[in-house]
Amino acid sequence: MANHLRFVGRTVMVQNGNVEAAYGVLNRILAQDGVAEAVRRSRYYEKPSRARRRRAFEACRRVYCSEMSRRIAFLARSSRQDPWLGC
Repeated sequence: MANHLRFVGRTVMVQNGNVEAAYGVLNRILAQDGVAEAVRRSRYYEKPSRARRRRAFEACRRVYCSEMSRRIAFLARSSRQDPWLGC
C-alpha cells in the first residue's frame, strides 16, 4: 500500500493540455523526494569513504537545519512577552 501511495503522490495531471506546467510540477516533486539527485549520484561510482563523508555531512546538515528552525520558531512566536516593557 505504501508504494501505491508514493505512486499517487508523484502522479501529475495535465490540465488543458499544459504539459510544461505539469512537467515543472513533476520536477519539483521529484526534487523534493531527492530522486533526481540520487540518479545523478549513482551515475558514477562513489568510493565508500566519500559515501560515508557525504552521509555524515547530510546528517549534520539535517541536525543543524532542524535546530536553527526550532530556534527561529522560538524567537518568532507570537505569544512572546515583550522583554523591554518600559522602553
